Amino acid sequence: MNADELQHLIEEATFDYTMGDNDAALAKLARATTAAPDSFAAWHAAAEINFGLRRFDDALAAAEQAHRVRPDDLFINTTLSRVWMEKGDKAKAEHFGAQAKIQSWKEQLKNPNPSSEGVSG
Repeated sequence: MNADELQHLIEEATFDYTMGDNDAALAKLARATTAAPDSFAAWHAAAEINFGLRRFDDALAAAEQAHRVRPDDLFINTTLSRVWMEKGDKAKAEHFGAQAKIQSWKEQLKNPNPSSEGVSG
């Protein structure tokens, strides 16, 4: 499966989920993650869809795979924080929430708001 086919499959799965066809969505994401086990987008989509379906163990497993691929990603750290909060582990939720905040700050440092440059307080 090439990158375009993979992206199309992930988009189809997301569409299926939004249309209420959860089984089709999960089946397509299973195909995507099997074909491309290092696809952050596929694992993250699987985590979010499972989270939306309140399948927290499956969401956690997918989120951990996405985190393995891209541990410094703001969104996967946020997803992990949300999953751990739902699973009742506040310490782990806070850990990943803090990681997400750090990534957010790093992004802000890389891309500062141009309208605030040169403004003195």
